[in-house]
Amino acid sequence: MKYHIFIGSTLDDLKNERREIPRIIMELGHIPVSAEYLDPAIKNHDQLLAKTIEECDYFIAVAAHKYAPSGAKISPLETEYNIAHRKNIPVISLVIDEKARWKASKKDKETALIKKMDELKKRLRGGVCETWLNSTDLCQKLQGLLILQMNLNPQSGWVKSDQAIAPSVANELSRLSTENEQLRRQIKIEGGDIVAKLREQMKNALKVLALNKVILSFYYTTGDNWENSRQFRYLRIFKLLVPELAVGKTTAEVSRFLGTVLNPDLDKPVRKDYPTPSNTIKKIMADFSLLKLVKCINQDESSGEDEIWEVTEYGKELYSAYRMRQLEKVFIKPEE
Repeated sequence: MKYHIFIGSTLDDLKNERREIPRIIMELGHIPVSAEYLDPAIKNHDQLLAKTIEECDYFIAVAAHKYAPSGAKISPLETEYNIAHRKNIPVISLVIDEKARWKASKKDKETALIKKMDELKKRLRGGVCETWLNSTDLCQKLQGLLILQMNLNPQSGWVKSDQAIAPSVANELSRLSTENEQLRRQIKIEGGDIVAKLREQMKNALKVLALNKVILSFYYTTGDNWENSRQFRYLRIFKLLVPELAVGKTTAEVSRFLGTVLNPDLDKPVRKDYPTPSNTIKKIMADFSLLKLVKCINQDESSGEDEIWEVTEYGKELYSAYRMRQLEKVFIKPEE
């Protein structure tokens, strides 16, 4: 199953941020779509844009501090977002954090435009939304939100024509579906016990990840030994790795990613090869494997190749449950 995913944003101020988004979508096995290749001067441009967005399965809205290009009356992002909202396409929003460093040249100066941008951001925050500080943070959060939405809110997507279902097969599937629905009703009570046990299992797994810690040290390009040893909770490492492991990563790549993201001294770049200890990384991945959160997809140890790790379906479900719990916190009113 492949999804068409529309990328919506203003173009002139978010060129660098948009550059990595298609790569992330393609690495997840889906198809990026955007309006930047549509000529706004052609006849029926508005109808073509609406049809393009309508045929997509998800809509990504990326917003910073610029409402519209110079001379434009309405933001291209707001136009695209309005179409997605009207067509009931799931929207995933990424709004820049107010604390993020941003060039003054990329910010609106007119009060009217600033007000319009604030109103648009308010609309975006009303749905599935995360804030971001820089391009790396944007990409990580986008990947996590995409995986979460594909799990919680799957769409119809598409398949190749040679894989389409014939009418006779569709009829048989419909009959089987009816039978399955009857069976579901019969086992509903028993199934409730299974769901309760699964929820309890996931709750315990999250508790294990939250309570256990591991010490990571860092090797810098200018250093000659391990430095800056820090304790990190397994839960933090798990939530960072899930989006990365949607596509297989070697132990060396996991070490490089964690070394870069968790580096406590940003003024000192970590070395390229194993900036965090290989034995510690292997221990972390082995522990995650015991919890059924990840799996090694090249089991032949005699080959001498570096292990390649992938997140399991259960790992994705656990990550989804964790993210849902975090997102639901916005509905909890603070005690007065």
